[in-house]
Amino acid sequence: MSEKLPRLTAAEIIKVLEKCGFVLTRQSGSHKIFKDGNGNRATVPFHSSKILHPKVLKSIMSEANLSIEDLKRYL
Repeated sequence: MSEKLPRLTAAEIIKVLEKCGFVLTRQSGSHKIFKDGNGNRATVPFHSSKILHPKVLKSIMSEANLSIEDLKRYL
């Protein structure tokens, strides 16, 4: 059975991305675009303290090549 995704805000997932080596490269409206040294790109919709929808979180994790275990380790 697959593990449940934690409920995170945009600020929390940004902290995880930064721990993984991603840096903010630009912002387009409310979307912050992060890149790492390998050229991977992750886009985070930033809306203050709202919790991200699980599908959005899964999309960010997929773009950043993060597993649920990686995510929990960096929290």
